[in-house]
Amino acid sequence: MITELGHFALILAFLVAIVQMIVPLVGAQKRWSGWMAVGEPAATTQFLLVAASFAALTWAFVTSDFSLRLVYLNSHSAKPMLYKISGTWGNHEGSMLLWVLILALFGAMAAWFGNGLPPTLRARVLAVQASVSVAFYAFILFTSNPFLRMGVPPFDGQDLNPLLQDPGLAFHPPFLYLGYVGLSICFSFAVAALIEGRVDAAWGRWVRPWTLAAWVFLTIGIALGSWWAYYELGWGGFWFWDPVENASFMPWLFAAALLHSAIVVEKREALKSWTILLAILAFGFSLIGTFIVRSGLLTSVHAFANDPERGVFILMILVFFTGGALTLFAARAQTMEAKGVFGVASRESALVANNVLLAVSSFVVFVGTMWPLVAEMFFDRKLSVGPPFFNMAFTPFMILLGLILPVGAMLSWKRARIGRAMRSLVPAFVLAVALMGLVWAMQTGRSLMGPVGVFLGTWLVAGAITDLLSRTGQNRDYRRLLRLPRADWGKAVAHGGLGITMLGIAGLMAWEQEDIRVAQIGEPFTVGQFELELQDVRRVEGPNYISTMGEVSLRVDGEEVAHLFPEKRNYPVAQMPTTEAAIDYRFLRDVYVVIGDPQQDGGWVMRTYVKPLANWIWAGCILMSLGGLLSLSDRRFRVAAGARKTAPSQGVPAE
Repeated sequence: MITELGHFALILAFLVAIVQMIVPLVGAQKRWSGWMAVGEPAATTQFLLVAASFAALTWAFVTSDFSLRLVYLNSHSAKPMLYKISGTWGNHEGSMLLWVLILALFGAMAAWFGNGLPPTLRARVLAVQASVSVAFYAFILFTSNPFLRMGVPPFDGQDLNPLLQDPGLAFHPPFLYLGYVGLSICFSFAVAALIEGRVDAAWGRWVRPWTLAAWVFLTIGIALGSWWAYYELGWGGFWFWDPVENASFMPWLFAAALLHSAIVVEKREALKSWTILLAILAFGFSLIGTFIVRSGLLTSVHAFANDPERGVFILMILVFFTGGALTLFAARAQTMEAKGVFGVASRESALVANNVLLAVSSFVVFVGTMWPLVAEMFFDRKLSVGPPFFNMAFTPFMILLGLILPVGAMLSWKRARIGRAMRSLVPAFVLAVALMGLVWAMQTGRSLMGPVGVFLGTWLVAGAITDLLSRTGQNRDYRRLLRLPRADWGKAVAHGGLGITMLGIAGLMAWEQEDIRVAQIGEPFTVGQFELELQDVRRVEGPNYISTMGEVSLRVDGEEVAHLFPEKRNYPVAQMPTTEAAIDYRFLRDVYVVIGDPQQDGGWVMRTYVKPLANWIWAGCILMSLGGLLSLSDRRFRVAAGARKTAPSQGVPAE
């Protein structure tokens, strides 16, 4: 009964979204206040209905209702409760229901907190947001219905993919979707502004917090996915340039560019057309990511579906919304007249350079991701584009971005003196060069990656600190720091976090040590400065798996520093093995141990990695997210355009 109610609620949400898509849009065009007001209760009702639908599906997973086909295919009665719950979105149909739930949530939030918007703009934003929801409701109901029943309910289920039975993957999709779908509201603001024919500083103030929230969620989601890949897949890496990883990384880059571009719109009323275009592209690349994950065109270790029919439906959604928005942009961009004028040496110019580097780097990732498909379709050649291409093509843009970021943050608006900003940054530059020289002297016969990464990381962190100290005045009144807006603190923390992540990536890739051998029980061996000894291997039974668990002693200078238990698990229901790495986490390095198959001579295959600065990668991501949250808590963001109750904008009527 609960399942049928959930299905019915989803159909009702679809119908409410259709009303929300049409009535406020017509009302805004005709200036009918009653019709425009329909958008707010419709957005709230739609959210409540789809939330009820999602709750019904979650209840089916929690209670192991195997009469529901989706529960049978993705759950099992012996599965831990956490993974029963995460199984709700650990599949194609459930994840799409989560997608529309978040779509409806952002639409409802725009209705709840949008009192300061001009009524026509608010109505159009809600209508555009609803139109995106309508498309995905249709996709779910007609191709991916999560509420299908089975004629004869089976006794038990087939279990969730064992790779997804992990805390990191339990929380990774919701955060990622909050970022993906959060960009939809920026898209809705952009299309609504194009229909109105007007973008001003108030529009920029409204778009920034939505973009910032989406970027923070994407950062958390990507970091969780990277951390999961690091410790769960057993490959020892944090990023593999997998198509699904790239699908989330491209919108993240565009969201970062949009966030910085919206600052210029708010402060100087410049770059209006470019900011609108970035908002369209950011959500467009979210849809491209959805297409990549669910079409089956590109293979991945964590793709959701291999159904071409569903892929075509998503492709139609992508073409309609992105193509339609770009067409509207081409027709209306000339109305986005820029008012602010700025010199070549100015913060605006630095932000333009930031935008160009982020956008171009995203297109580089896009080309590398899609090129194998293009080569197969048009040239009948099977190609593989892997890490060497991405590292070579993508890295230069990030190096340039890291170089200009501290300088750009110190420049004044409109016109600035680069020499003055550089003089303030001399101590930061000297420190970065000194540490780079120290690292270069300590390492022998290795690449430049480590020293360059140390320089960039130090330059970004020291530059962020210098930016904060510059606010204390010539007399260095540090009490001023306590009075700084949270957005300024957030900017410094986020930029510093980027520097720490860059330093961690460079250090891990430059100085990692790897050892693969057949280890005998009771026979120590060394990897770098560490001595390891496989002491025992035993069989362990978990709640829904059987594990081969090794016991490894890790010693430094004869003293034991850790006891590690690497596992190789087998899930009998899913008939799938997984690798559970054992990791000794430390501030400056990780020791990463994986146990493999038994050998005829009685030994066991063991892989050991020494990974310098690995934790710095995720520490930097945490700082970037914290910086975004600090900025989001700034009163200027919370109040946004609602600080002044303006009269309804007349705008430019749609042609």
